[in-house]
Order: sequence, then C-alpha cells, then structure tokens
Amino acid sequence: MTGTVIFDPLIPWPVLAVVAAIALSGVMLALWRGLSGWALRGLAALVVIAALAGPVYQIEDRAPLSDIVLMIEDESASQTLSDRPDQTARAAEELAAVIEARDNTELRRIRVADGEGDEGTRVMTALTEALAEEPRARVAGIIALSDGLVHDIEQAPDLPAPMHLLLTGREADWDRRLIVRNAPAFAIIGEPVTLTLRIEDSGAAPATRPLAPLEVSVDGGEPQRFNLPVGEDIELPVTLPHGGRNVIQFSVPATEGELTDRNNTALIQMNGVRDRLRVLLVSGEPHPGGRTWRNLLKSDSSVDLVHFTILRPPEKQDGVPVDELSLIAFPTRELFLEKIDDFDLIIFDRYKRRGILPAIYLDNVTGYVNNGGAVLVAAGPDFATADSIFRSPLAPVLPGEPTARVVEDRYVPQVTDLGQRHPVTADLGDAGEWGAWLRQIEVEHLSGELLMTGIGDRPLLMLDRVGEGRVALLASDHAWLWSRGYEGGGPQLELLRRLAHWMMKEPELEEEALWAEANGQSMRIIRRTLADEVGPLTVTRPNGETLELTLQEVSPGRFEAQYFGPEIGLYRLSEGDREAVIGLGPAAPKEFERTIATGDILEPVLAGMRGGILRLEDGLPSVRLVREGRPAAGRGWIGLTPRGAYETRDVTQAGLLPPWLVLLLAGGFLLAGWLREGRH
Repeated sequence: MTGTVIFDPLIPWPVLAVVAAIALSGVMLALWRGLSGWALRGLAALVVIAALAGPVYQIEDRAPLSDIVLMIEDESASQTLSDRPDQTARAAEELAAVIEARDNTELRRIRVADGEGDEGTRVMTALTEALAEEPRARVAGIIALSDGLVHDIEQAPDLPAPMHLLLTGREADWDRRLIVRNAPAFAIIGEPVTLTLRIEDSGAAPATRPLAPLEVSVDGGEPQRFNLPVGEDIELPVTLPHGGRNVIQFSVPATEGELTDRNNTALIQMNGVRDRLRVLLVSGEPHPGGRTWRNLLKSDSSVDLVHFTILRPPEKQDGVPVDELSLIAFPTRELFLEKIDDFDLIIFDRYKRRGILPAIYLDNVTGYVNNGGAVLVAAGPDFATADSIFRSPLAPVLPGEPTARVVEDRYVPQVTDLGQRHPVTADLGDAGEWGAWLRQIEVEHLSGELLMTGIGDRPLLMLDRVGEGRVALLASDHAWLWSRGYEGGGPQLELLRRLAHWMMKEPELEEEALWAEANGQSMRIIRRTLADEVGPLTVTRPNGETLELTLQEVSPGRFEAQYFGPEIGLYRLSEGDREAVIGLGPAAPKEFERTIATGDILEPVLAGMRGGILRLEDGLPSVRLVREGRPAAGRGWIGLTPRGAYETRDVTQAGLLPPWLVLLLAGGFLLAGWLREGRH
C-alpha cells in the first residue's frame, strides 16, 4: 500500500485564490495598523482556506506488475546459412533460461519467418505487432537474434525500452553473388540482346580470384561458358532462339568456402517476339470482301504487308497505252523468285491463273512451303474453274481439291469436333448466334485437319503441315459478311487473326503444346492437344528429383494441373514428346541479395535507446539492470530497464480536516485574537 495527500477543493481553485488574497490583505492591513492579534487572525484565515482546499489522504492498494522482455528469433532463409540456426537456437534457450529466472520478469518469444512472396525478413513488422499487444509501460527490453539483414527497416516503431541485436554468423564469412542488372521483358528473335551481369564477392573474400566461370543456358539446353572478372559490370549478348517465353539461366559454380550457392544462379524469363511479320497478299479481281484481309493485317502493328491486286490481266484489250497507265508494273520476279523466303506468310485471296504469275513462280511457292513457309488460300468461285490455283504447281501442297461446283445457299459455318480442340477455332463462341454465309466452294478433303464445315457438312476450313511449312484452305469468300454484321455477324476478326498467326507459327496457337504459368512458387501447368487424353506429366525439380502429376481436362483439348514448387529455380516439365521449362520464384531472391551478417541496418534504430550490437560467436552476453536513459549495453553485457509498473486494486480516502475541527480551530484563533486585542 501507498498513501498520498491530494486536494479536492470545495470551491473552484480561482475562487479559492480570490478568498486567500482577501484574507491575506486583511492580515496585512491589521499588521500595518499595529493590531496585536493579526497573527491569530491570520491563522484562523489559514485554517478556513485549508478547509476549503479539501485536503484528503488517499491510500492505494497496489499490486506490482512484472516486466516484459521481447525476444525476436529470426528464422528467415538467410538465417539457415552455415551454423546460424544452431547459434540462434542455443542462444535463445540460454537467454530464455536467464530471463525467466529473474524475479518479476516475463519473456515473450517472437519467431519471424520469411515474408509472403519475396518480401524478405520482416523483423520490424513483427516487433510492431508484438508491441501493439503488450502494455508499453511494462516492456523492459527487446533482444533480437538475427543476422541483421532486415528488409522492413522503414517500419521500425518507436521503442519503449532498449533493443539489442545479438548477431549470428561469423566475421570470416564470405559469399559470391551473381547479379543481373538489366533484364528486358521482350527481345527480338534471332537478334542479340545485351544483358549486364556482375559477379560480386562480399565479406572476407579471398583476394586472389580475378576470374569466375559463368554458364548461360536457354530453356535448359546446352550451356555456353564464359570467364568473367569478379567485381566488374560485364555486358553479355544473348540471342533468343524462338518466340514466346524463353527461360534463360545464368549460373556460377560454387566456390570452396563461400557461404552459399543459392545466389550463384539467376533465372530470367524473356518473351521472344518477331521484329516484323512480313505478309504477301495476292488478290484477284475486286470483290465485296476484298479489303477484309488487308484491313486485318494492316491493323496489326507487327505485320509488314505487301499487297497487290490483279486489276488488268494481259488479255484485257482496252486500247490504253502502257506508258499512260497510272499503276506501275509489280515486281513479281523479285517477290516470287528472289525474296520469297523473306515472307512469313503468302495469302491468295480469290486468285486465279491469268498468266501474271508463271508456273515457275508458283512452283517456287511450293518449295517455299516445304522449306518452312506458309500459304493461305481464301477460295472464291474461280477456285472451281479450269483457271483454279489448284490447277497449278501449287496443287501438291493444298489440303483440298475443288469438284468444280459452287454452292450458292444460306448456311451457318460449324466447328467440327476436332475444331473444338484446335486453338484456331476453339472458344470462338456459340455458333447458334453466328450470321450466315451465302456461298461455298465444294472441295474434297485430301489431307490435314478439318476444323469447320458448311453446307451439308462439306469441308470449309482445312489446315495442313507440309514439309516444314503450313497451308490453310478456306473454301468460301463470304467471311466478310460477319464483319458487316449480316444476321448478327460472327467472330470474323478473331478467326482470321488466329488463322494468320497459326500460319506464322505463333507459339500461343500451337495445337500440341505444353507450358506453365507461374504465380510465386505455384504454377499452373497447361497441356493442349488434339488427342482425347494425355499421359502423366513428369516434373523435374531443381535438385533433380522427379514426380508425376495427373492432368485434368478443363475444356476440349486443354488439360491442366496445379503444382507448388518447394524450391526456387528451374523446373522441367515433360509429357510424351513435349517438354517445357519454367522458373519459379524471383530471379534474385531478396533473402540472398545480401548474406553477410551485419549490424549496420539496425544500428540507427538501436542507438535511440542506447542499445548494443554483439556477436554471438564471441559468447552469450550477460544480462544487467540499468536505469532509464543510461547506456544499456557494453562489452559482454546487455541491459534491461526495470519499469516498476503496478496495478491499483483499491483506493480509500480520508479527510484531513473534519468540519468540527475546522470550526474549533478557526473559532479558537479568532477568540484568542479578540481577547489579545481587548487587553491592549
């Protein structure tokens, strides 16, 4: 228990001050006039004023509260290096025993793991949350067992007591790290892109290592090897071999004595894009849909279009001199003989043989297809005549043969079962809502894949692979009706765009494909195929271990599976003859950007309450009690500040001047003063 005197005035303090001033004035007047009873009258006034101030003796029943010590145990990834886990565990147990053995002291142990994603070590966030749950007036000290590599120092709270860092690791530690300073998201296929690399040593690194070997591999292929100087920025050219995602892995072999090889590898995922997709569009006589292909291709900024239309065939005799024609002669020889291999796609839109393109040119187109080129034929009525392009050297690569019949009737194109699985025609929407076409060229399906049918299930859209190239045949010239909104229109733009990009071998439209989409340490694995089922998928982890997953069909021709990768690094996927690679985790994990233990990051925070930084390799420090404001750490010791917090259980009050005593004292002093003055 503890007792104190408090005042509970009967009148406001300002009024009481006025009363005291009046009383003092009266006493001073009596003194000035020489009245012998002035002192007794002053004592009477003092008794009255004291009574009005309401002095009370208050007694509190207090229960002392224990001091609280917070101990933060860093269990992040960087704390798993070398013998840091043993250092931390041993120091935590010994400190816990020492602190819990002290009188009136409680210990709170806070374990801090890696932050979500790649946030790093969140010691300050954990400390802020812990302080929010504890009365700050009871916190006597904070002890952090960590390597000091904190990544949320900007979240440091206002400390109520000294904080100390007991540093794990050793002064002799050193580490080698591979840094990729610039990694563009896109690069042009076949053209070198320059990356800036740096191999950096930190800590007590050996001084005699001027060069370090570097291996670079794309999609897990055969690595290229280089020797790079340590501690210098080096520009390294890398060429992407294919479109879509390219996974580039840079790695430096582990060196004897370095702290870890986890930061010796960096993964970069870069999308390969074509510089320009060159398309040659050859149109026959103008027709209502003649601008369909042109508008589609010109709307794509990545397409470089060369287009010519046969407006004046050789047999046309209109008497106009050649030198007065407004159109120049088109360089057919240059296009079809000398530069044909420069094109990614050739489109024949309602083209028929008129002698403009000699047979040798079309034969050259056939060779172009076999060598990896692409040809698309959008057939019109001329395709069914004797002048059909099918009656040319191009016939061996076409997937359909005309029967010489043109069907003029209303019909709605239908996607075949195979077409439901093919990326060109899958998910185009509900065919029941499409508008009709009004003409179809009857053809016999010779080879390749039939994706769409028309009148009476006649073949409408066929795709085929010929040699190294690709060929497509659309047996109608009425796709433009969809773009005009006839009977509601249809997915004309999307269908023709997919068709053109499949012809140009865009990876996202391959009918047989395996890839994965990463989200942190998880991946969604996608297998697209024209087959009805797929086999088990084999996943090879970065450490070489393998496991099998079962893929579930989520839509026609699309199979998926979810997988969580326990490690950061390169994962290999394989199913049948399909293989893919994907990198999980950040290219440079924040936990391994810096691995050498240091107190520099936390030192500004600790200095505010005069805390200390001590290395555990020098031994566990002793624990002392220090007064608030005094140095809280020294050689071989750390200090806690006793808080002296308490809980008040009961409060009792007793008046110091009961009314009867005030009346008796005041009346007595006044009477004595009057009698003394009466004698004089």
